[in-house]
This record gives sequence, structure tokens and C-alpha cells, in this order.
Amino acid sequence: MLLLAKLAGIAVLVWFFLTAREHGEQPVKWAVIGLMGYWITWWAVKLSVVNLLAGLVAKSAIGTFLLTQIPAVVGVCAAYFIRKKLLSDAAATEKN
Repeated sequence: MLLLAKLAGIAVLVWFFLTAREHGEQPVKWAVIGLMGYWITWWAVKLSVVNLLAGLVAKSAIGTFLLTQIPAVVGVCAAYFIRKKLLSDAAATEKN
């Protein structure tokens, strides 16, 4: 994984941990769920999209750099939606 992808993974871990603590949920459980969602998404995009498109931008350094950042961006987007689902589940549990 690239440095930016690793930093994004750490940011997701901290983001989920702090969010869970703010809402009175289990922080470690949320952090693991968020990090696993990020990693799985990162690998799925890397193995599918990036490997397919790598030949198209092989001669362009900027194109290669941007292409290799796509999995991290998609992983963070997936983490956002996972967090949103966890928050809605926590709110539903809180109401009952």
C-alpha cells in the first residue's frame, strides 16, 4: 500500500474510534469495522480498476500517481457510508 493509503487507513481508524466514543458505542469494534471496510474496498478497487487501467497510463508519471490514489479515495468513501450506517443503527438502538 502506498503512504497516502496507509495514512488514510489510520485516519479512518481514528475517525471511527472517536465517533463511537462520542455516541457511547464500542470504540474498538467500530474502529475494526471501519478499517476492514476501508481495506477490503481498497484491495477490491486496486485489483480490479487499477490493474485494468495501469497499461493506459504507464508512460505518464502523473497519470500513474493519480490512478494509484483511486483505491484510497474510494476506500474513504466506503468508510463514510459504513460510518453513516453504524450511526443510523446506533440511533435506532438508542430510540428503542
